[in-house]
Amino acid sequence: MNLTFTTEVAGPDRENEDFVGATPDAVVVLDGAGHPSRLPTGCVHTVAWYTRMLGSSLLATLAADDRPLPDVLADSIKTVASLHSSTCDLAHPGSPSATVLLLRRTPDSLAWLALADSVLVLDMNTTPEPVVISDDRLAGVSDGLRTRLDSLPTGSSDHEQERYAFVEALLRHRNRDGGYWVASGDPLAAEHALTGSVPTDAVRAAALLSDGASRLVDLFGLASWRRLLDILENDGPSALITQVRTAERTDPHGARWPRSKAHDDATAAYWRL
Repeated sequence: MNLTFTTEVAGPDRENEDFVGATPDAVVVLDGAGHPSRLPTGCVHTVAWYTRMLGSSLLATLAADDRPLPDVLADSIKTVASLHSSTCDLAHPGSPSATVLLLRRTPDSLAWLALADSVLVLDMNTTPEPVVISDDRLAGVSDGLRTRLDSLPTGSSDHEQERYAFVEALLRHRNRDGGYWVASGDPLAAEHALTGSVPTDAVRAAALLSDGASRLVDLFGLASWRRLLDILENDGPSALITQVRTAERTDPHGARWPRSKAHDDATAAYWRL
């Protein structure tokens, strides 16, 4: 495996809620769903704790067997649920959760799983443009709820108040039909993940990105997916995140690029096949 990755917390005095890890034949990237601090969660644990536990369980399961990726994810969600079901209300809509990207290589195929809004980019040998995979159901729900949020300066007291209301409204659609699905306390979410596979020899490289890293393309529009892959190939994941941070600092209040948070945890993994 030729894998490089970088993960960077959004700012000082915060926990990184992203997770990245690998086995010899698989890569895992998780993006924890952080909420405003005063939003109830029903859980005594942090989002960072949840992503670390889920990521560790996924790596252990991926290393141990070759079952389909949704089964691997479902078992890992069950495992983490068992660690805190006696102390926490896992049915609470604000309980810790995470997006999931899984990529696993066999001699013949490259299998992938995507749940919620992290991004997988496949650099194909067979086509000039990369294949971009992301679960857009979260965006389908959130886009209709964030009009007022996007009209307010990021970081202002009004923006924070509206972000609280936005997240509360968003959580009412979490892990239900017609809404969006993330990993949390219910293994049923794994059945709703997007999955697929491509021949191993058809892929040159793959990028796994939390939305804090993919925003250079899908939020800021400062690069194409082809350009993003070139940055990863030539300069590495750290250079990609440096470009994201540079762009964020030019627009601290979200005037050019309205967003919930001025800075977000950012993770990029680049796997040369």
